[in-house]
Parts: sequence; C-alpha cells; structure tokens
Amino acid sequence: MPVFDTRVPAVLVRLDRNPFHHGTLGAARSLGRAGVPVHAVLESLTTPAARSRYVRTVHTRPAPLSPSALPAALADLLLRLSTDLATPALLVPLDDLGALALAEHRAELTDRYLLPDQSADRLARVADKAELAETCRALSLPHPPTELPESADEAAAMAWALGLPVVAKWSRPWLLPPGSGLRSTSIARSLPEVRALYARTPEAGSRLLLQGLLPPGRDLDWFFHGYADSAGRVAAGAAGRKERSWPEGAGLTAVGRWTANPVVERMAGELLAALGYRGVFDLDFRLDRATGAYHLLDFNPRPGAQFRLFADPDGLDVVRAMHLDLTGRTVPAHSPSYGRGFVVENYAALSVLTSPGRRRADGPRGRTETAWFAADDLAPALAMAGTWLLHVLRKGLVTLRRRLSPSHRRRVAAVPSPPAARTASDRMTRR
Repeated sequence: MPVFDTRVPAVLVRLDRNPFHHGTLGAARSLGRAGVPVHAVLESLTTPAARSRYVRTVHTRPAPLSPSALPAALADLLLRLSTDLATPALLVPLDDLGALALAEHRAELTDRYLLPDQSADRLARVADKAELAETCRALSLPHPPTELPESADEAAAMAWALGLPVVAKWSRPWLLPPGSGLRSTSIARSLPEVRALYARTPEAGSRLLLQGLLPPGRDLDWFFHGYADSAGRVAAGAAGRKERSWPEGAGLTAVGRWTANPVVERMAGELLAALGYRGVFDLDFRLDRATGAYHLLDFNPRPGAQFRLFADPDGLDVVRAMHLDLTGRTVPAHSPSYGRGFVVENYAALSVLTSPGRRRADGPRGRTETAWFAADDLAPALAMAGTWLLHVLRKGLVTLRRRLSPSHRRRVAAVPSPPAARTASDRMTRR
C-alpha cells in the first residue's frame, strides 16, 4: 500500500438525499483503512454510511434550501467545520451538486481545504447534459443524437423524428426539486409523455433533452473511472463492464467487472486531455452494435458509486489517488486486476428477481467486493438492510393503494377512446 500523509483528514460531502449511496461508504472505508481520519457532511446522522466505524464525525448538510442557495450554505458550513479539523483537509464530493458547489466556492475554501484545480465553468461543461452533447460534437466524440426543444410541439416533433421511445434527460439534474417525482433520466414511449415532461420544465429548473435510444443488450454498457492529477495525467484509471444494472438495461451498476477495453480507455484519455480536466471522474459508455462505436452517455465530475471495483492489488483507487496527489505524495502506477468484481447487494437482488436467467458475461473472474457487507465494518450493511426493507414496504403500500383506488379501477375498466388526430409535427417522417 502507498504511504499516506495521515495528518491530512478527509471530509466527504454529499448533498443528495440518498441513503442507499454506496459510493459514500466506499470512500469512507477506502481512506479510513489507509489510516486517514474521515469526516462527512451527509443528509442525516443516521444514514447507513454514517454508521461506518471509519467515519469519525458526521455533520448534517445545510437545512432544505433551493439548489441555487445550497453552495453558499455548504461553504459556510465547511469553513465553520475547518476550525475543528487539522487543516488543510481533503474535500471529496460524492454527487454532482456537491462537486459544483465546491468548485464555485474554491477560492474561499483553498486556505483550509485541498481541492483539484478545477473551475465551476469547466465542471458545468461536462456535468450539464446539454453542454456535454455540445462538447462531444466539438470533439467528434460519438454521442447519442440529441435535441433540445423550445416548446411542447417542438419536443413532440423531435421525439417523432428521433424515433420512439426516446431518452428524456434534464440537463442539470441536480436542480430537480426533491419530492417532485421527476427523474434525471427516463424513457418516453409516447408523444403525450414527451409533451407532459416538457410542460414540467419550469419545475425541473433546467432544459429538457431528448436523445435517440441506443438499443440495450448484453455486454454493451461500459464505464471508466479515473483521477486526473495535478499534471493532467490520468491515474488509477480503468474500464469496467456492467453485468447487471437496476433498472435493467438503463440504470446504475448492480454488478460490475474490471475488464480491459482499449477503445474505451483510449477515448477516456483523449477526452480528459482535450478538456484539461482535473480531479476524479466517472464516464458511462454504450456500444452501438450497428456501427461498432462507443457512445459517451454521461460524464460525472466525482467518484462513481462503484469506484471500489478498481482497487488494485496494492489498494490504490481513485479516492486514494486524489489524497496522495493533493498531499504531494507520488501516485504509483495502477496495476490492472482484470476479472475483479463489484456487487451492490440491494440492487443486484432486484436485478436477479426481474431477470433471473440472464447469463454472466464472458471473461476472467476474480475477487469480488460487496458494496455494503464488510467483515471489518458490519454496521452500515445492517442499517442499509433495515432502511431498504422500510423503503420496499412503503413503495409496496403506495402501489397497493393506487391499485385499489376507485379511480384506478375505473381507468382499467374504461373502454379506450379513439385516438386523437395527429398534429402536423406528429406526422413528420422519421429521420
């Protein structure tokens, strides 16, 4: 294992209200096992990751505020927190909003914290889905065909031209209000769905994007995690393949495997060099079987939740690489461990229940790390299991009530009315 400067603590920052974010726990364990004191700013004191033996103190994120007000409130909280820490301390953002907030207030924080040399504008260029599409076009990087409608009619016309179903994304998903029911990414299967989504643009806080849907399938979804150090070199970078996801075919990684992919590795290196990016990043790709091209789907300017998949035999991962680099230590070469696996227990179980017969991907099999269970840190897994059970029961009760409601029974029994006449935009010939 590399030698860490354990005098420099780390502060994990997650503003997203997601108790099942296993990447937070992965970061706490990774740095804590290396002897680095770990502190965290999270949504609550009782979230499962807060139970880890490797988290020394937990501080609740600023009280519910609008996304635009959160960055300044977070900076104030961190400045107050720094008086109780050995500073400078390393800041590790674990969601997009946190990464952008820290970059926005970097000038105020750099006297007391260590952060990559990254501007908020550069982060927004890749985190914003609309700007990422423009970046890919400028760099001639394969990216799904993307449209940005300016009206509901234009959204319907664009969806028809792209070909239903289409992928609908909000360009800045971190601005979505909690409790709205809006998802950062969804599949729109009809023109009324597209129109209804566009109508919620003011509520969503950012633009709606429509993308052509690349067909899902076995061995088509890939990701690349890495750390771009102070000199711009990609350290601790590697490619992985999704073996299972939740939701199936379009969601987060439930089971992943460290797998060599020279094309994805080359594309990632070229993209990072062109952008001049610094810090941890997580890229998502999908292979288009028809053309053989790997399309960049997402660029996340922070550790991906499954970053621990790429812990090499010496324990080096992207979070440890950041600590070494920003404390002036040498980041050693990242040694491949092809075949190493990573399983997110709760989401993998859902994936198996919905697709029990899915065959495993070919390739070498190595040691597998679980996201929640760890023999040296049992409390988070137990807390997650209890929280997950309550979550599933609550979801089940909501679904049951909806199905038993008189309005639902009337809809089921109703005879479908004749389809409405198509508008001119609905009749556009598909491109």
